[in-house]
Amino acid sequence: MDQDDEDRAAASLAAARRTLRAGVDKSRALGHALARAGPRLEEIQVALPALEAAVRPIRAPRAELAAAGPHIDRAVGPAAAVLKVFDAVHGLEPPLLAPGAAGAGAGGDLPGYLAVLAQLEEAHRFLADNCGLAAQWLADIVEYLGDRDLADPRFLADLGVTLDGLKAPSGDLDGGLLAAALDILEAEFRRLLADNAAPLAMPKPGAAAASAAPSRVPAAIVQKLILILDRLVANGRQDRCVAAYIDARGSVVSASLGALGLDYLRDPAQDAQALGPALEMWGRHLEFVVRRLLESERQLCAKVFGQHKDAASACFAEVAAQAGVLDFLRFGRAVADAKKDPIKLQRLLEVFDSLNKLRLDFNRLFGGKACAEIQSQTRDLVKLLIDGAAEIFEELIVQVELQRQMPPPSDAGVPRLVTFVVEYCNRLLGDQYRLVLGQVLTIHRSWRKEVFNDRMLVDAVVNIVKALEANFEVWSKAFDNAIMSYLFMMNTHWHFFRHLKATKLGEILGDAWLREHEQYKEYYLSIFIRDSWGALSPLLNREGLILFSKGRATARDLVKQRLKTFNSSFDEMYCRQSSWVIPDKDLREKTCNLVVQTIVPTYRSYLQNYGPLVDQEGNTGRYVRFTVDDMEKMLSALYMPRPRRAVSFQIKHSSGKITSTMTGLHRSASAVK
Repeated sequence: MDQDDEDRAAASLAAARRTLRAGVDKSRALGHALARAGPRLEEIQVALPALEAAVRPIRAPRAELAAAGPHIDRAVGPAAAVLKVFDAVHGLEPPLLAPGAAGAGAGGDLPGYLAVLAQLEEAHRFLADNCGLAAQWLADIVEYLGDRDLADPRFLADLGVTLDGLKAPSGDLDGGLLAAALDILEAEFRRLLADNAAPLAMPKPGAAAASAAPSRVPAAIVQKLILILDRLVANGRQDRCVAAYIDARGSVVSASLGALGLDYLRDPAQDAQALGPALEMWGRHLEFVVRRLLESERQLCAKVFGQHKDAASACFAEVAAQAGVLDFLRFGRAVADAKKDPIKLQRLLEVFDSLNKLRLDFNRLFGGKACAEIQSQTRDLVKLLIDGAAEIFEELIVQVELQRQMPPPSDAGVPRLVTFVVEYCNRLLGDQYRLVLGQVLTIHRSWRKEVFNDRMLVDAVVNIVKALEANFEVWSKAFDNAIMSYLFMMNTHWHFFRHLKATKLGEILGDAWLREHEQYKEYYLSIFIRDSWGALSPLLNREGLILFSKGRATARDLVKQRLKTFNSSFDEMYCRQSSWVIPDKDLREKTCNLVVQTIVPTYRSYLQNYGPLVDQEGNTGRYVRFTVDDMEKMLSALYMPRPRRAVSFQIKHSSGKITSTMTGLHRSASAVK
């Protein structure tokens, strides 16, 4: 082997050694790497089943995968549409939630806001209708994949649970956006009501009454309220709208009533006479509340609630309740329950007249079911008024007849019953009460299937007056002093004539009837003067004085005796009649003049002729007690009425049981004691 061959062999061995050594080093490095990768391989081994399931559809047969494709596409399409609507809903948030967007702010645009809200409502309806359907279709695909073992059962089970929750979606499909927008609208509804809540003032007495209730909320505001209400009602918020409306308008009504001063409604008097001033206010206040305040509220309620008639009725009923209509009716009931007396008849007629004038208004305002309580109490009150008025009126003539047993006035004045009945009957036939009383009695008789008319009313009142007239003779016979009875009859007949002349009742009774009472007055005046003061003049006669003209002492004694007798009789007469009265000024002056004419001329002449005989003794005052002027002044001041305390007399039932009290109207008239 030559040298070259050896060199080549050595090089080959060196190369082989290097190769072998490199292989050993690589084997050693690979062993170390495998030792370090052992735990990771175990993790991969554990994850392989899940990985295998995840890629199984890819490993599924091509035919089955091709068949599942169209089903998946049909299910994903609606779901994608639902997701697009969700995205659109989120885009509506800024215009709906911006401050003042619904109109409260300076740049508020209610129509624009409602247009955006309409889009949200439409989207909400779409989601409500389609979200569950899309979820159902996806669930069907999950079931399809599971039946064909095209996906991991556990994965499909979890997906199915999620889809079950989407099949019946909650109302919060829009993340609460619709509820928030409706809250904003509701707040705007309340704001508009609050900003237009000025109370209604009652017109001053004498002001011209408006033909219609005033429009108290501008038409533009009403239109906004209508638009807002329609959207709120459409979204199930009618009850909240009704509550807000009642709260706002009820406060307006309460404020309007607060200015009227209605405290008298809560504690009415029990005496019919005392109820007069309060009843006058009651009538005016009730008319204002019904015809202006509540009528304007009814119109506003009808406009705002429009087609929602049940809600409008419920709202108005609550507002009317806050207007105190039931309080007004309870006051009327207190009048009906007051103590029974003739004045109460007038009060009952006044209440009935007020309600009757408002009858059509009551029917229009309170005719619905929601106002059933007002209807019921009104019907009950009207019946009480009619029954009570008819009962008192029918008892009047009986009560007048029963007064015959009462003693006449101790001062010979006009009995309070006469004063009362004359004015009372005139009032009943006057413009204020005649038509109302006739209507009440007609209704009452109709309930008993009987007929009543105005002629029957007039006859009934005339019979009351004639029953009173029949009392005169009975009363006059009750006086122990005949002269006093003459004065009593003069006073009473003159009162009849004076207070019935030129009245409707006097026209009905006729001129002949009135003249008869005037003639009776003249007759009793003449016999009163004749039998009282006329009896004093003969006491100052001149008989026998001429025969003794030459015997002055005898004449003086006779004059003294006659003056003494005259003075005694005058004192007695004057003292007795000083407590008697003539209420009528003209008749009193006429009577006093006649008394003066009957006494004073005779007295003056007697003193002129025979006074010197008495003067000569220097003891004139013993026999001439009065100067002529003093006597004239004394007589001219007779029969003056004196202030008297208010009195009443009992009205007894025919059975004798006292049932009521009749109070006179003229406190200056004589009292029946």
